[in-house]
Amino acid sequence: MSLVVFEHVSLGFGEKNIVDDLNLRIGDGERIGLVGPNGSGKSSLLRMIAGEQGVDAGTIRFARGVRVGYLAQDIAPVEGVALLDYVVSSVPGRAELDADVAAVEEELLRAQVAGESGEVVDAEAVMELATRLAELHEELQHFETHYTPHEAERILAGLGFRAEDSGRDLGEFSGGWRMRAVLAALLFQRPDLLLLDEPTNHLDLPSVAWFASFLRRYRRSFILVCHDREFLNEQIDRVISFEPEGVRFYSGDFESYRKQRAEEATVLENKARNLQREREQAERFIERFRSKASKAKAVQSRIKALERMGEVETLVSREVMRFRFPPCVRAGDIVAKVDGLRKAYGDNVVLGGVDLTVRRGEKIGIIGVNGAGKTTLLKLMAGELKADGGAIQMGNKVDVGYFAQHHAEMLSRERTVFEEVASVDPAAGQTRVRSILGAFLFSGDDVDKPIGVLSGGERARVALSKLLLRPGNFLLLDEPTNHLDLESSEALAEALSSFDGTLLFVSHNRAFVRSLATRIWDVHDGEVEIYPGTLDEYMDHHRRRREGEEAVSDAAASELRGAPGAPTGDSASKPDDAAAKSKGGGKSGAPADSESRESAKERRRREAEARRLRQKRLGPLQRKVAKMEAQIAALEDSQRERSAQLADPAIYEDEARRNELLNAYQRDARVVEELTGEWEIALAELEDLEAALEAEISG
Repeated sequence: MSLVVFEHVSLGFGEKNIVDDLNLRIGDGERIGLVGPNGSGKSSLLRMIAGEQGVDAGTIRFARGVRVGYLAQDIAPVEGVALLDYVVSSVPGRAELDADVAAVEEELLRAQVAGESGEVVDAEAVMELATRLAELHEELQHFETHYTPHEAERILAGLGFRAEDSGRDLGEFSGGWRMRAVLAALLFQRPDLLLLDEPTNHLDLPSVAWFASFLRRYRRSFILVCHDREFLNEQIDRVISFEPEGVRFYSGDFESYRKQRAEEATVLENKARNLQREREQAERFIERFRSKASKAKAVQSRIKALERMGEVETLVSREVMRFRFPPCVRAGDIVAKVDGLRKAYGDNVVLGGVDLTVRRGEKIGIIGVNGAGKTTLLKLMAGELKADGGAIQMGNKVDVGYFAQHHAEMLSRERTVFEEVASVDPAAGQTRVRSILGAFLFSGDDVDKPIGVLSGGERARVALSKLLLRPGNFLLLDEPTNHLDLESSEALAEALSSFDGTLLFVSHNRAFVRSLATRIWDVHDGEVEIYPGTLDEYMDHHRRRREGEEAVSDAAASELRGAPGAPTGDSASKPDDAAAKSKGGGKSGAPADSESRESAKERRRREAEARRLRQKRLGPLQRKVAKMEAQIAALEDSQRERSAQLADPAIYEDEARRNELLNAYQRDARVVEELTGEWEIALAELEDLEAALEAEISG
């Protein structure tokens, strides 16, 4: 079933065509990635579907009753409503439904009062009102079953909100957190078609991971714009791409799209070469035999063939940001030393006295939930913020370059692109400034555009251009890929990978962090946890720690003491017995590392046994929760099918079939409600048991 159909749609702004004679169908359950460079028209296409942008020609048709939810990059400020109330009340139709119930109940009450006073009452009209009230209560039951405050709280928690945030006024939150609230409301509503324009821009890594998991389970349609290649690849099975030749469609994920695009280019280039070869051969034949009467017929045949050949249109390569950082001055081995750094905002202690060292050549990725202190740490390192205590000492010959999210917004709106970048270094020649701007896709008249007319992505590129003019040898970057398109994000990662200085950066873009970070700083609870490895290694380390692979609980250890081959009683703690075993092994004075290998082997055996015992305790509950989730999902699928059938006016011509569907719908609604309650209890039990096992392991 098609949810949305574009028929010969065209839209342009001034001399720029966004879409031209576009025909497009978006089907039920499709998972679409919308790709293209900044300014190509991705957001405009989403606004057209959302009904916020008209078209110049053509029509856009929607399936009957289809609900569309749109997350834009910019949202209107919302205040005067509590966070949880905002999410719960966001489901369209609930307020109208409550009003309809109240109105029908009032009419029935008036009819009852009239009947009791002896007035003549239209019995048929009363019956119609009663039937209508029953239908409205059925719809209300649907709302209460599928849109519970508990589900809203679960979504808010997944997106990083704390339980105590539920009652806070939405106006108290920052812009990034308000954007999360809007996203939470859309996910809670579960629209038939979800439009997501860079939804990860204001999320931290834990929230991105939760959101990715939510979308993988989402059974309805969505269109996703995202500059994180990994996130995009995980979610989509179709690509709509803004290419130089127009809007194109590809099946598969983003990697599949790139492969198909490359294959298309190769095929067309080969066709163009073959055609050129045929043309040259025909031209040589014509030139050689033009004057020979005996070949006149063949020459005419070649001339006609040449006229029919036409041209092969090869794919036009899209302009992509390409640049390299220049070689930088070699700093000392210690680039920065942080001693006892403290920073608090009122009672909120963001950094509680941390000690850190940055060494030359390191590329350190800073991760953590929003509000943990990532940006604060960078601002302190850059000197934009004053610490409450402690010290930051920069090393010998260190020159700091700093890019922050707000820098793109602080550009002078009146200056031109060229003037803004040149202001960083007045001594830099015009050629160098233009060369850098060209690498960031500002060429020709683009360099004379006022900053005020630029898009968010273009302003981000201007800010990066300023950094490249005088980068320094110690780069501090705060979410540098926000507002960049996917290919620009990857170009930046490629340039930074060859940067010969030192890099300290914050990013929620997993692909970006994965490609660059050689060390991880995890900011949480006023501390900075240092992990000397890549993002994958760090996440694997935490996963194993959560599963109990790095420690054995006291309870598990006591169970293991009775296992065959495990040390029991006092034998495990007698050094004389251990020494005797060492001597009895055939060689007196066995090497100490032999004992350490035995110890490591025993430790691994104990850890494996601990994992087995942990899984033995968790397994039944995990299977129970999974079974309930599958049952609920199957019932919800059946309910959606019944709901679609009940929405068809033709079904009401067959009263028996209508009643059968209604009865089945009401029966399964109760079952879903009961199962959901049981699932919530089982899930809570599972979470409590996991927490108890975690406490045993860490305790």
